[in-house]
Amino acid sequence: MSGRRGVGRAVVVGGGIAGLATAALLSQDGWEVTLLEAREELGGRAGSWEHDGFRFDTGPSWYLMPEVFDHFFALLGTSAARELDLVPLDPAYRVYSDPATGLAPLDVRSGRAEATALFESVEAGAGARLDAYLDSAADAYDLAVTRFLYDTYETTAGLRDPDLLRRAPRLAPLLTRTLARHVESRFADPRLQQILEYPAVFLGGSPYGVPSLYHLMSHLDLDEHVLYPRGGFTEIIRAVTRLAEASGVRIRTGARVSAILTDAGRATGVELADGGRVAADLVVSGADLHATETTLVPDELQTYPERWWRSRTPSPGALLLMLGVQGPLPQLAHHTLLFTREWRAGFDDIFGRHPRIPDPASLYVCRPSATDPGVAPTGHENLFVLVPVPADPELGRGGIDGQGDAAVESAADRVIAQLSQWCAIPDLARRVVVRRTVAPGDFADDFGAWRGNALGLAHTLRQSAMFRPRNASRKVDGLAYVGASTLPGIGLPMCLISAELVLKRSRGDRSPGPLAERARV
Repeated sequence: MSGRRGVGRAVVVGGGIAGLATAALLSQDGWEVTLLEAREELGGRAGSWEHDGFRFDTGPSWYLMPEVFDHFFALLGTSAARELDLVPLDPAYRVYSDPATGLAPLDVRSGRAEATALFESVEAGAGARLDAYLDSAADAYDLAVTRFLYDTYETTAGLRDPDLLRRAPRLAPLLTRTLARHVESRFADPRLQQILEYPAVFLGGSPYGVPSLYHLMSHLDLDEHVLYPRGGFTEIIRAVTRLAEASGVRIRTGARVSAILTDAGRATGVELADGGRVAADLVVSGADLHATETTLVPDELQTYPERWWRSRTPSPGALLLMLGVQGPLPQLAHHTLLFTREWRAGFDDIFGRHPRIPDPASLYVCRPSATDPGVAPTGHENLFVLVPVPADPELGRGGIDGQGDAAVESAADRVIAQLSQWCAIPDLARRVVVRRTVAPGDFADDFGAWRGNALGLAHTLRQSAMFRPRNASRKVDGLAYVGASTLPGIGLPMCLISAELVLKRSRGDRSPGPLAERARV
């Protein structure tokens, strides 16, 4: 990729958060950018669905790593505060345990004092241990942001940084033991273990598989505040779209790309399913990396061919329920987690040799109407339920009002019954007035998601940092990749950083840290 700014035409494939962010950054840098989205709406997995007065976010719902959003918006001369109406959540989230345990729900509040007090109230001595744990998590997070996340790994300079080498003795154990082992050697109460281990799911993995370096995630929800953009996460998509268009990006929806065109080992543009072509000096694919490599690029020019994927680990799939419910649901916070007693067995169901939908499952429930009355009609609540399941499109597809595949709808019925029982909402099923399910088959069909996964490549050790797919093809000059399966990883903040890595590569910038910000307007 070129080391000069604004050298010509760029085509971005995919209108998810990563594609939109890349288009905005490149256009501001002087490129003539066209963004092509196969569907009629933008946002990709961070989509939105409206029905009978309800508006549901269909994907991400946790606003974490706020400084990453702040930095991205600053690169475009604005700020998150200007573009979004951010609301801190209190509690950050609520945790329910299996009612058979007799344990009361826990409200987890952000802030060191609140978090350590909660842990101490549950387990004697756990407050002080959490204090030390969060010190380590904050240090690991600082290390990730300053040394790992913004590095394109085109050179090893960042890995040879003297400060990083001084931290190596502390870093090595965090890479060689699992998050579960790290947590369970410090805390005995299962609820506290689960609070600290559950963030592995946000990384597309199991606490028994991701390295303990990712205990840094607890810095985000326990030290820092969990925020919510009023209007929902679709407001983030709208903000980035607005900035992309203001910078000159031409956005085309309903434009499915069928091939990436090459000549003498260089990308020259894309071909559309309708036979049209768009010429470009730089092609950036924000589509699923597996689909990009195995269906859009000729066999001989694939950096990550089908055989490469055979030994890789996808994130879990997801069974999603979008429920419009009549009447109030004070039993649920904005974010609520239900944790099963058979914790490890649930992850074995998802990632093990005999995958199946866990029953009962550990669930995540978002009730945005607790904070944002605009997402549901008056007198109603909006629920988004996520059940991690195996990444397997054969599990089926969902539908509206029970019209999905029978196995998917049956699993959804069990989830509603579990939520009803565990959270003391006995009439929940009767109060549901809007229902939609989404399953791994939908992720495969709608987004081309490899094996129907919901998030991208899991953050196992061999799929993290310098071991993760890079943001540029090794075989096609002028072909770049952006999104959750490339550097640096899963989640909206990571996708914003991924876009910045493409910009850095286009400039020939090999520094390990974030780019300098523009003066804000």
